[in-house]
Amino acid sequence: MKEKLVSDIRMELQAGADIEVKKTSSRFFKQGEEALVYGLKSADVTKIAKEFRRQIKTYSRQEVFAVCEELWKSGYLEEAVIACKFTESLSKQYEPEDFRTFERWVNSYVSNWAACDTLCNHTIGTFMMMYPEFVNELKRWAQSPNRWTKRAAAVTLIIPARKGLFLKEIFEIADILLLDNDDLVQKGYGWMLKAASESNQKAVFDYVVSKKEIMPRTALRYAIVKMPKELKVEAMKK
Repeated sequence: MKEKLVSDIRMELQAGADIEVKKTSSRFFKQGEEALVYGLKSADVTKIAKEFRRQIKTYSRQEVFAVCEELWKSGYLEEAVIACKFTESLSKQYEPEDFRTFERWVNSYVSNWAACDTLCNHTIGTFMMMYPEFVNELKRWAQSPNRWTKRAAAVTLIIPARKGLFLKEIFEIADILLLDNDDLVQKGYGWMLKAASESNQKAVFDYVVSKKEIMPRTALRYAIVKMPKELKVEAMKK
């Protein structure tokens, strides 16, 4: 059952592959990122995921996760996106033990920013809002030697941050990642701070100003992008 479903998904992806889209997709990733792609537009991948999601409605949560595991193993971005769509569809069924599964996927299979953000923004972000007792685990992720696990620590909190949640933990994670040399990690925690500023502008502004002497400019610019012009000018002053 699992094997046939995965095989059918791959056949659909292969049938929809476009060499020009594949060439264009490669430009979105930097050196050091592993990003295998079939070459499909995002809308087409979403459409395929929606079609196959009907088939997994009768599957148990663990059966769906097993399918997702196989998709993640391939290393193809489109398969990772479909895996994320499948797990998102199970959000009401998440259980505390699912955290270890999600953590394993981040540590073992995520190899580029697109896969990282797709998994973390919705699947793991939703999990955190359901089980907030796990949020401190993200501080452990932030200390990982794995660049994607570090980015995941921040981008998992994007949607919760927009809702005004986890502000204390957001600043703690930003503190851990503050001086990281990896620009994809800097952009990740800068994005997290930007999201938090939507509900807590003053607190985020005060944090950024207090750190601006040492915060990398990449992270700083991301953090303040949604603030009023006068606050941006103040934050960017040398």
